Amino acid sequence: MSGRRSVRARKAVRTRETVAARQGPRPVRFFRALLAHVPLPLRGLRARLVVAFALVAVAGALSTGALAFREARTGVLQQSQDSVIRQFRTSVDNVATYIPAAPDQSDLQVAVNQVLFANPSQGWRVLATYGSLHAYAPSADVNRLTPELLRSVQTTRAAVFQRVNAGRHPYLVVGMPVTYATPQATESRLSGVVMYLVVPQDAEQGYVKATVSGIERATLVALCLAVFLALLAARGVLRPVRALRQATRQMTEGRLDVRLAVNGSDELADLSQSFNDTAAALERSVAELHRLEAQARRFVADVSHELRTPLTAMSALTDVLDENALHFDQETGDALRLISEGTIRLSGLVEDLMEISRFDAGAVKLNLDEVDLAESVRRTLASRGWQDQVETHLPEPGMLRTRVDPRRLDVVMANLVGNALRHGAPPVRLTVSVKEERTDVAWAVIEVTDSGPGIAEEAMPHIFERFYKASTARTRSASSGLGLAITAENVYLHGGRISAANAPCGGAAFTVELLLHRDSGADDDAGAW
Repeated sequence: MSGRRSVRARKAVRTRETVAARQGPRPVRFFRALLAHVPLPLRGLRARLVVAFALVAVAGALSTGALAFREARTGVLQQSQDSVIRQFRTSVDNVATYIPAAPDQSDLQVAVNQVLFANPSQGWRVLATYGSLHAYAPSADVNRLTPELLRSVQTTRAAVFQRVNAGRHPYLVVGMPVTYATPQATESRLSGVVMYLVVPQDAEQGYVKATVSGIERATLVALCLAVFLALLAARGVLRPVRALRQATRQMTEGRLDVRLAVNGSDELADLSQSFNDTAAALERSVAELHRLEAQARRFVADVSHELRTPLTAMSALTDVLDENALHFDQETGDALRLISEGTIRLSGLVEDLMEISRFDAGAVKLNLDEVDLAESVRRTLASRGWQDQVETHLPEPGMLRTRVDPRRLDVVMANLVGNALRHGAPPVRLTVSVKEERTDVAWAVIEVTDSGPGIAEEAMPHIFERFYKASTARTRSASSGLGLAITAENVYLHGGRISAANAPCGGAAFTVELLLHRDSGADDDAGAW
């Protein structure tokens, strides 16, 4: 079990490492997570420029201020320290000649008083020690003397100093051994007397605080200046970007003649020029496409119109010949029937082409009328003699009424049912129902299914395209490949939806959804629409 757990643990570690590697280094992941919590208006280019300038300004001001503070602090304290030690050494040297070799308490007190008298306005506190004897003036500050300072004084002949803080006040503590120089000795000799000096450094601390305040004010000024410069830079950068965004939106709305003003020779000017060149090329291409499309529509409409007149005459002639077909021999009758069928197919194709050309030209208008969907479906089936070939599941008469174009609804139903009867297999079912989305909006759902082989998956995305035939065997069939395209155009014209799929139990299923609105005057309890 432990071996399995270790294997799972190693897999988990590798998975985490893989995920972490995909997400990038840890700082990058941190900033991405931080950016995800930033409000969307603050993620713009202006905000980022302002933040970048502000960060650079703050970093520069703080680094400069830190260096200036360190130099100023070092200079102030060093100057004060050197001055104090120099004065203290001079005072100690002056009184050292009067200190006997074995001084008593009074000799130490005299020496302390003389040093203090020589520097009356310095705020000094002087302490002298000799063995166990102590003398001080004006008060004892033994607690300022740290063990480190006392040890250093015992092992050196030079002055020793240390800075200490006591009660939030800084002090400079100096320890200076008193030495005697004799003509016989090569170096001075310690006398055993040590003089200590405690000097408050409040004035120096005030200078340092003043320096910090100056640095803070300078940082604030630099920050304000950086924000101002960032706003100016953002304005200069965003002006052509805004113009580009507005021009792009205008192009999306169809205004391909929009152009940008090119100012300067920087990258933004190059971008504006590239946009203008792209817009000009796109305008030329779209104009050419519109010209070719209009020419194609006009060609189809003209050809359909020109074919309609002779086809009308041919249809009338074939009708007369069909009536007299029994008086001809078999071969002549078969030929007449072929001519009649071809004329009918050609007439239907011309009608479909003319209908498609009207859709393309935007000349189709709806003649809306309030109809009973169930009754309209029954009339469509009855007019074509399909009652016995189609299983219907319709609502009760008067339960489902809506405003549609009756002629175009008849075309939709005839195309779907006829397509199922020709290319599917019985039984063919037609169902009309209601699908509610909200209390005041619903859809009338018309579904036509068959039990045939269904629609091939590769044909599903193209099923409503013009002249598309799902089966290669249908290339010479009676179908023109325009029926489903015209059906879809009529459904879209009503603001509806149409879809094709394969039924779970086999066969193709075509679904039409037409928007319904509940009639305020209808009986809601009855469920009428």
